[in-house]
Amino acid sequence: MRIGVVHETAAGERRVALIPQEVDGLRKAGHEVLVETGAGVAAGFPDAAYAERGAVIASATDVLGAEVVLFVRAPGSDPTLADALLAWLRPGQVTVGLADPLGAPAAAAALATAGITSFALDLLPRITRAQAMDVLSSQATLAGYKAALLAASRLNKIFPMLTTAAGTLPPARALVIGAGVAGLQAIATCKRLGAVVSAYDVRPAAREQAESVGATFVDLGLDAADAETTGGYAAALGEDFYRRQREALGKVVAASDIVITTAQVQGVRAPILVTAEMVHAMAPGSVVVDLAAAQGGNCELSEPDTEVDVDGVTLLAPTNLPATVPAHASRLYAKNLTNFLKLLIVDGAVRLDLDDPIIADTLVTHDGEVVAPRVRERLGLAAVSPAPPATPAGPATPSEAATPAEPAGPAAGQATDVPTTAGS
Repeated sequence: MRIGVVHETAAGERRVALIPQEVDGLRKAGHEVLVETGAGVAAGFPDAAYAERGAVIASATDVLGAEVVLFVRAPGSDPTLADALLAWLRPGQVTVGLADPLGAPAAAAALATAGITSFALDLLPRITRAQAMDVLSSQATLAGYKAALLAASRLNKIFPMLTTAAGTLPPARALVIGAGVAGLQAIATCKRLGAVVSAYDVRPAAREQAESVGATFVDLGLDAADAETTGGYAAALGEDFYRRQREALGKVVAASDIVITTAQVQGVRAPILVTAEMVHAMAPGSVVVDLAAAQGGNCELSEPDTEVDVDGVTLLAPTNLPATVPAHASRLYAKNLTNFLKLLIVDGAVRLDLDDPIIADTLVTHDGEVVAPRVRERLGLAAVSPAPPATPAGPATPSEAATPAEPAGPAAGQATDVPTTAGS
């Protein structure tokens, strides 16, 4: 099977979906790897490094004609590029990457219309078996680390306590809101730099995690028993809860030198947790780093990828911090992606085993339809009724796939091989 690796074209994107070290495993599995010219250069991986591992350096046309096309930012994650990419893709192809189908369901519908079988790694279930494929967690780790360094570089004081002959400097006070993967790494990094760190999260289970990496947990006394979905992601809690949360957070924010916010809910606008009033109450020279800027931001005054000064308080709202450390971000992403491909491609064919929650949850479009239930809901489409298995024409072997009887995608409990026609 031919697997293509594109040169990412989204603004500011420096990552690449596959690094040279991962080419070996794919080739040993019998695949031909096509890498677009210059795809890895921005991340520190020249074309020659891919060629040495046996990859074919090819044009964009050839790469986008492969049976399986790998992206960091797949069609949908950047609406400005969706139409351009779709113009190159053909029915029967498979795309894998970060696609934001809940935030950009129209792009998913366009992929379905184009006959593309697409997988969104953003939708991986939070289960133990999927950890080795969890691109959101690997990239969030880097974002949290960089957020702490960004805050340290812009703060008007140093992080650690320092005792000198000229006097003692107190440590900086950092508040991290949201103790998910990015938040925990931000806590740990701020702590290593010498700051006194506090943390807040609506999820009760986050307390122990935040304390384990050195933070003092802020208990606002708010009941948030339903703060986490069954899939392991943060749940939306309603505006009344967020209003009470903001009221309780005000004093904590005002007393902090650094505030790093990471609270996001899949597919919806990030909740406003730091209001304009809170920012005005912070001391001049303080810094706010809003890691939820790509989803609207946790700070009321944030502007994506723009530095804002409010009465001497610096607001930073980076939307793609992992791309600022592209070598390591690409290394982690590529390992996650190849682990996913090992599950997806069996005996040289893309295998849709919908008994496997990893495959079932990440499959967004197939056979001309949007099949992901939550994405269908966003598009106002009716739920897909499970199709009865087709009767095999002859004796089935373990490697043969059942064919769905309806065009709305394979039913749960079925495994189908995807016929790839691209490039034929």
